[in-house]
Amino acid sequence: MTSLILPEGYKKKPSVKVKEQKEDDRKEGPALERIPQATGWRIVVLPYKGVDKTKGGLYLTDKAIEEQQLTTNVGLILSMGSDAYGDKDKFPNGPWCKKGDWIVFARYAGSRVKIEGGEIRILNDDEVLAKLKDPKDVLTIY
Repeated sequence: MTSLILPEGYKKKPSVKVKEQKEDDRKEGPALERIPQATGWRIVVLPYKGVDKTKGGLYLTDKAIEEQQLTTNVGLILSMGSDAYGDKDKFPNGPWCKKGDWIVFARYAGSRVKIEGGEIRILNDDEVLAKLKDPKDVLTIY
């Protein structure tokens, strides 16, 4: 059997120790602090999960609830960029909504970003279609 001949640089182990970051270290702090913050004219929205029980009393599976969240067009505003609703020509009456409001947006609006426990959407400020008092007012598939 032949032995492998390596150049001198490959024989030595690296002298620099790389600090391994544990997965638990990255997940410290409240979940809201780890969600991406909106910049510019963007709005970060958490889609409404919907109901976990049908009108008939049957409990939905986690998969069905996740599917319902993916197809929803209602969400809670988590953060707004500094330039959101700042254009006086486009929004002469001021902002349409604020942080903490429930809104309606188009089905394919914005960018979907996966997070632990679901997803968030990042929308432009002009993609908000309506404002709601209660997300349960919009009918879901169950």
